[in-house]
Amino acid sequence: MRICSLLPSATEVITLLGLRDELVGVSHECDYPPSVKSLPVMVEPMIPSGRLTSADIDRQVSQLMASGQRLYRLNDSLLRQAQPDLILTQDLCHVCAITPDQLHDAIYSLPRRPQVLTLNPGTVHDVIDDVVRIGHAAHRSAEGQRLAAHLRERLNAVHTRVRDLSHRPRVVCIEWLSPLYIAGHWVPEMVQIAGGHDVLSEPGSLSRIATWEEVLAATPDILIVMPCGFSVERTHHELCQLIQQPGQWRLPSDLGQHTFLVDAASYFSRPGPRLIDGIELLEALLHPSDHEPIHESKARRLGPLPMYQRP
Repeated sequence: MRICSLLPSATEVITLLGLRDELVGVSHECDYPPSVKSLPVMVEPMIPSGRLTSADIDRQVSQLMASGQRLYRLNDSLLRQAQPDLILTQDLCHVCAITPDQLHDAIYSLPRRPQVLTLNPGTVHDVIDDVVRIGHAAHRSAEGQRLAAHLRERLNAVHTRVRDLSHRPRVVCIEWLSPLYIAGHWVPEMVQIAGGHDVLSEPGSLSRIATWEEVLAATPDILIVMPCGFSVERTHHELCQLIQQPGQWRLPSDLGQHTFLVDAASYFSRPGPRLIDGIELLEALLHPSDHEPIHESKARRLGPLPMYQRP
């Protein structure tokens, strides 16, 4: 089978099902496992966001959308050369990936119509169910069922460890820095499973714009900063710049000590199997006593703030 995956999360599932060699095309964001980086890239962004700040990205996205332009370019020529039997795409976020309408037009230009599986998960359990759907579409139903069962076992293990906790910390998760967004979709559920209480969002709710005053008014015990698609290092760099701007991100000293920057691209932004890693990471951050030290590439404590930020 010839498979074209236009989603990083679906690409991860395909490789876990043992189908790496069946992939004939991926998106520009498909970078895990590293072996997929050599595959033909079918989708590229109109905005080169790698070196832009959150505010710059938001501004350019808004300008393109207001003018009716597309955010992604589909390489129709490469798609025709690939001759896929199965295309994996999504209808969850049109800012994150190519739109179904854009793909629909390209598919009709192909000499042979491929099967298209569109994913739209809203919860962690939806993500696991999608593993089964991908396995079935790729003719690897048994492997998909086994992978889904393994992921559910890991979820159950976390549930067992946290179910008798007497304290569930109040948590706020930040999905974008400028403008400030509160994380929604599967993230509040991840916090809940990991033994915390997301005080500004409900499982399955949409991500939304908020103010810094709203965050502080929620009196979180722990703040998790996870800008969509960002690494820990990129988040740290931009957050330090924001903190230095007057009136921006004025963290009380105690909250600064309980603010964590996490690898969103790997463990939170992409609705794939590594969300379970993200839940286990959250468990270790919220309830650290029985866990080994966390590598800084996965999560980093913000720590002491500059003197000018202290009350």
